Amino acid sequence: MGHDYIRFDWAIKRLLRQKANFGILEGLLTVLLGEPVHIVEILESESNQESSDDKFNRVDIKAKNHKDEIIIVEIQNTRELAYMERILYGVSKAITEHIHLGQSYEEIKKVYSISILYFDIGGGTDYLFHGQTNFIGVHTGERLEVTTKQRNAIVPRPAEDIFPEYYLIRVNEFNKVAVTPLEEWISYLKTGDIPNDATAPGLAEAREKMRFYDMSPADQEAYFEHMNAIMIQNNVVEGYRLEIAISKREAEEAKQKAEEAKQKAEEEKQRAEGEKQRAEEEKQRAEEEKQRAEEEKQRAEEEKQRAEGEKQRADEEKQRADEEKQRADEEKQRADEVEQQLSEERGRTSNYISRMKAQGLSIEAIMDITGLSRDEIDTL
Repeated sequence: MGHDYIRFDWAIKRLLRQKANFGILEGLLTVLLGEPVHIVEILESESNQESSDDKFNRVDIKAKNHKDEIIIVEIQNTRELAYMERILYGVSKAITEHIHLGQSYEEIKKVYSISILYFDIGGGTDYLFHGQTNFIGVHTGERLEVTTKQRNAIVPRPAEDIFPEYYLIRVNEFNKVAVTPLEEWISYLKTGDIPNDATAPGLAEAREKMRFYDMSPADQEAYFEHMNAIMIQNNVVEGYRLEIAISKREAEEAKQKAEEAKQKAEEEKQRAEGEKQRAEEEKQRAEEEKQRAEEEKQRAEEEKQRAEGEKQRADEEKQRADEEKQRADEEKQRADEVEQQLSEERGRTSNYISRMKAQGLSIEAIMDITGLSRDEIDTL
């Protein structure tokens, strides 16, 4: 034994149903609900029916307090997938079991459901969760108070005083040094130890009545079997958890490798696309260079053709110039010949005129004979 006190689930099963021990359970309920709680009686519950599963997996107790309210305390050691649905069913069943056909709905009992959990029920880091029903104005945000009959008087009453309330104690999430009464109780539920200086209601009585060595040998043997069953169940659960964790880790690693392979494939695809694009650009540049070269060649051919045309035109111009020169030379030659002929003619005419003048002919006679004017005759 790591401590001298029995577990709370065993106490609920064997000790706390006795009226003499109500004070222990009343202490837990007082610090949890935040008001003094007095248990009037223990009601029939499923855990009264012995079964192999209920002996270690789930233990519950149903009690009625001094306000005629029903309190269900349940301890769950291992995971149950539909746990929330089951506690809802349990609360609903408790409500219907305690109202009889023909009774007014005003007789419906307020129910508290308290779950002490030794498994991970879901997300969140708090060790205590509280759930209740409120009706809140959609537009005003105000809380609805309904009108009910109470002790022959009509009084307003908040909905949370009518609807069930739920408390989930996640024992494994408690990792604090116990200071408050509630923390002292949660510490005991987790460790099974009750410090001598604990002052929370009910723990002093638990320290006196829940000592392991005060039980009979038969009860001690039964308690050992109970603890052994819990350890076996926890080992099985831990084994499953480990297998699931390993499978999950392997799946995550496989997923990560697949993601990395996919990413590498995408990168390779992108690189290939980049190379293809660069190749296409190089090809396009080569095509453009080829086109420019073809255009340059075409322009060179056109320039050559123009040059050859210019040369041909220049040769033709030169040939025409030579021909013009030749014609000019021939014209000059003809002009020289005509000039010479005219000169010779003027010479002969001058000789004629000189002989006629020598013979004593008058100017008028000479003009009549030659057909020349006086000036032309004087010039000669």
